[in-house]
Amino acid sequence: MPHLKPQHKTQPLWKTWDNLAQKKGIRHTVYAVNGDEYTGEWLNNHKHGKGTEKTQSTGAIYDGDWKWGKRDGFGTYSVPDGEGIYIKQYSGGWRNGLKHGYGMFFYGKKVFYEGEWKEGKRSGWGRMVYDDGSIYEGEWQNDLRHGDGMLRLPNENRYEGSWKADRKNGPGKFYYLDRGQQYNGVWVDDVPRCGALTDYGRSSAPMPTKYVIPECALENVGEVLLEASDDLQQLEKRTKTDAKRLAPTSA
Repeated sequence: MPHLKPQHKTQPLWKTWDNLAQKKGIRHTVYAVNGDEYTGEWLNNHKHGKGTEKTQSTGAIYDGDWKWGKRDGFGTYSVPDGEGIYIKQYSGGWRNGLKHGYGMFFYGKKVFYEGEWKEGKRSGWGRMVYDDGSIYEGEWQNDLRHGDGMLRLPNENRYEGSWKADRKNGPGKFYYLDRGQQYNGVWVDDVPRCGALTDYGRSSAPMPTKYVIPECALENVGEVLLEASDDLQQLEKRTKTDAKRLAPTSA
């Protein structure tokens, strides 16, 4: 009986081409139909690993981690300034294509937020520097100041207390450092409702009111002296009488 050699099945040509067309591993720049450019790692036709993407419509560049086609991990997002220079707008954590975790976002040259993010919004603890020089440090929720926090104004006056929906709400203290006073009370939508304003001893605080003690003077001085003289004479008589009564008698 003749020995039969096993037959090797050849893979269909279309499947070979399909495997070659799959994006996986490290590739050079890949251009999308809309003009976006991506240079980096792939896995099963998804951006996965380290990579850089340039968006055609805005010119923005993201450089960082990817997971199944979305920004995920640590990355930096930069935007063009119109003069050929890229400005870093956000650097920090990402999840599922949104800012998530700890990161810093620049709203302008002097305006920035540094802190925690959740699903693309400021949530958790963070520090915000505003255009006028004010600084808020505290808790955030859904892009709003919410929880405990401190707002320091450019003149160094500051509020420390509770926030709700981006406004002072609940118990809090406001320090008027420019005049040496402190307000301690309850706030409702940025308005103090019930509390007390006290001085705390700064030289710039207003001086307390001085109360003048009125002078005391006797009316009818002569009559008062005459009555006092009569009382003195009567006291002397009683003293002499008591002395005679108590003196021992001779045997």
